[in-house]
This record gives sequence, C-alpha cells and structure tokens, in this order.
Amino acid sequence: MNDQLILKNRLKEIRTEKGMSQAGLAELVGVSRNTISSIETGQFCPTAKLALILCVALDKKFEDIFYF
Repeated sequence: MNDQLILKNRLKEIRTEKGMSQAGLAELVGVSRNTISSIETGQFCPTAKLALILCVALDKKFEDIFYF
C-alpha cells in the first residue's frame, strides 16, 4: 500500500497541548486508554465516528488532527 494513503495524526501533540492525559481523553470520548495510545502510535485507525468525537473533545477540525 502507498505510504501516502496511511492516515496519520497529531493526536498526542494536541492532547498534551491541552494538558490532557491519555486516560483523561479516553474517559471523555468513551474509549480505553489503550485505544488512545494505539491511535497515537498509528497501530489503530479510528472509525470516522471516533475521529469526529476526538475532534469535538479537543475542539479541533479533522484536518488539524488527521492527515495523509
């Protein structure tokens, strides 16, 4: 698969700028801390629904967090 088509993210950077822990963000959006960790490291690609929930929780646009 072309590396350019892999969804990447700035979740950790934005989360830490907001002063949130992985556990705090996970609780806010209704997932486990492990899920947040897996998204941040690129091991897990969130569903569209979860990605949008993360955007709302962090008060960011989709393109601020996720990119190719």
